[in-house]
Amino acid sequence: MNPTDSAADSRREFLKNSGKVAAVTALAGMTIPRVYAAEDNTIRIALVGCGGRGTGAAIDALSVKNGPIKLVALADVFKDRLTASHRSLKQQFGERGDVPEEHRFLGFDAYQKAMDCLKPGDIAIFATPLAFRWVHFTYAIEKGLNVFMEKPLTADGPTSRKMFKLAEDAKAKNLKVAVGLMSRHSRAMQQLAERIHGGEIGDILLMRGYRMHGPVASMQSPPKPKGISEVEYQIRRFHSFLWASGGCFSDFYIHCIDQCCWMKDAWPVQAQAIGGRHYRGSYVDQNFDIYGVEYVFADGARFIMDGRCMNGCTEIYGSNAQGTKGSAIIAHNGDIGTPSAIYKSQNPSPADLTWESKLSSDERNPYQNEWNDLVEAVRENKPYNEVKRGVEASLVTSMGRMAAHTGRIVTFDDILNSKHEFAPTVDKLTMDGPAPVMADANGDYPVPQPGIVTDREY
Repeated sequence: MNPTDSAADSRREFLKNSGKVAAVTALAGMTIPRVYAAEDNTIRIALVGCGGRGTGAAIDALSVKNGPIKLVALADVFKDRLTASHRSLKQQFGERGDVPEEHRFLGFDAYQKAMDCLKPGDIAIFATPLAFRWVHFTYAIEKGLNVFMEKPLTADGPTSRKMFKLAEDAKAKNLKVAVGLMSRHSRAMQQLAERIHGGEIGDILLMRGYRMHGPVASMQSPPKPKGISEVEYQIRRFHSFLWASGGCFSDFYIHCIDQCCWMKDAWPVQAQAIGGRHYRGSYVDQNFDIYGVEYVFADGARFIMDGRCMNGCTEIYGSNAQGTKGSAIIAHNGDIGTPSAIYKSQNPSPADLTWESKLSSDERNPYQNEWNDLVEAVRENKPYNEVKRGVEASLVTSMGRMAAHTGRIVTFDDILNSKHEFAPTVDKLTMDGPAPVMADANGDYPVPQPGIVTDREY
């Protein structure tokens, strides 16, 4: 997985009308610029979810050059991950990455305690498994905090509907919210999108995305070991469980899906798909090993997304588009492999190359770009809210996954309005309580059965 990543009048402060004579009053529901004291224009950061992706996001945040930024709180449910993250950040950034012990919080309520260390207008980072995204975002909006949240944002229709509403709530309070779909901040892809939308390859007829390699992260899980709870096991192995991550399909393939839909400047209206479980051995996770999805747009254009997690097979990882006047390579290799390029034919041969992206050294890292863009929006009070687009990308990804898992054609409206919420009580989860999905007497978890279970994924 790839790791992701101030002027004094522009920090936001959310002021509530206390009803007391001596209280400062503010317009209800508004977030207004905070006037910095001359000695302190620091943006404070709280990291919620201290795994590799969260630590990477904190590194990018602390690497922004636009004014002082300091990490002031850490939150996780696992002490080992919090400790490792703190050690790494302190080592790299010194005092700015050093969080005092009393601001390092553990447990399912740790997110609240960490955000309570911030002031309105500061930034909370959400890098837990996606199931907790709406819970944490709700509290951030209440506190008047700006947010960086990792992708995906949702895995099912009910939570997507919640997040659409929360996006509007955040917008009404003038909060700045970034979503970790870093492809959108790739300067190479931005150049390419401008050219494609300007007609350089004509009308797009077909797009193709590939992420095919061996098993990675926690997408294949052996049976739960003794000595840990079901909830701990599933959160540690979150790529294996649809409630926690949307499975490998949502977490691995969303970047290819999002960038292709961006180039098309549309979201597909339906999907049909195939997939299968082949070399499972003792693995008990809910994933398929292979997925092949055909997305259909309203104008009839197609987008094929192929995913495979198998060793010993040809590895292909990238995305491209084919139009009536030529073709384009969106990502050469990986989610953001540069350069992006345009060809006058359907063959990406050097002789047919008509344009290739060129980047300066300070704009090549889209993970850093997205943090630079967010902090600029915070400092300068620019409108900035990527949540709606992030939910749409998550929904389209889930649409393809659901089509594979049910064996049915699934439309955008089908997934948006579906009733199956994977983890409806995630806000009440405890480490020793029941998990959102439980194994049977043989230790097996429910898995998709295409053509047999067709109204839900398991």
